[in-house]
Amino acid sequence: MRLHVIARGKIGRSPEADLVARYARRITWPLVLTELPDQGGTIPPPLAPAREVLLDERGKQLSSEQFAALLGRWRDDGVREARFLIGAADGHGDAARGQADLLLGFGPMTWPHLMVRAMLAEQLWRATAILAGHPYHRSG
Repeated sequence: MRLHVIARGKIGRSPEADLVARYARRITWPLVLTELPDQGGTIPPPLAPAREVLLDERGKQLSSEQFAALLGRWRDDGVREARFLIGAADGHGDAARGQADLLLGFGPMTWPHLMVRAMLAEQLWRATAILAGHPYHRSG
């Protein structure tokens, strides 16, 4: 299953970009990172069937093990792409939230979108490590 992170805004050269790259290199599943402008731009079409996850402060909070189990279930059910959408400063609109397969939150606090990218990349690596049975997922 392909993991596709679609994020609004440019990460540029930054400590967050370094973290995203660090974890992206560790992920053994196919991974695509797409950046869009803060507004507009075209979201690439998904590999169907796909699941869409919106990162949202009001989203469901999952443990790393629960997140891994969800990805594993989708993979085993034949989902070809899991898409993770990170909004701009204003987040996602109600229509997008209503259409998503999952609203995922990293706690009730508001996080800068660059931090969310880094945290998502780390959790994607951790989830794939858990699914591969690697005990080292407990360290970062």
